[in-house]
Amino acid sequence: MSSIINSQIPEFKVQAFHNGEFKTVTTQDVLGKWSIFFFYPADFTFVCPTELVDMAEKYEAFKALGVEVYSVSTDSHFTHKAWHDTSDSIKKIQYPMLSDHTGALSRAFGVLNEDDFLAYRGTFVANPDGAIKVVEINDGSIGRNADELLRKVEAAQFVASHDGEVCPAKWKKGDSTLKPSIDLVGKI
Repeated sequence: MSSIINSQIPEFKVQAFHNGEFKTVTTQDVLGKWSIFFFYPADFTFVCPTELVDMAEKYEAFKALGVEVYSVSTDSHFTHKAWHDTSDSIKKIQYPMLSDHTGALSRAFGVLNEDDFLAYRGTFVANPDGAIKVVEINDGSIGRNADELLRKVEAAQFVASHDGEVCPAKWKKGDSTLKPSIDLVGKI
């Protein structure tokens, strides 16, 4: 199995529900900015709304970093709208909700469970060139944390703009980084 890290996001064209409207989102819409693809199993479920609301509560922080968030499930864009219209929690979402009703996008990212045609909880951060820099995949019963994802995005952006520096464990914006060299070997 080859690594998805540093691979390019796949070519895609899907329907989305965003800001009360249906729209088409393509690969070309994603390129040129940092992006998060936030796959989840299904609308009208249990863990999913807690995660999507967690992302919604951090959406302004992600936008301040120049990041667009795209939630993705195999539900239709019509189902996304119905969920948005009937759930007070989901009404908080301002980022695009992508419809992957054919499963092509989930399959391309390697998160489609072919047995039930639902996506695993996959999170992918892509840089403005479309290269995947962060990957997290959880089983359906394990929710994610938007604070930790925000930290990972900040670290990815930092190392992208600071050649030769790396972010150690638990690094947070403003913390010291490391400059790998022979002088550090065995001293950390």
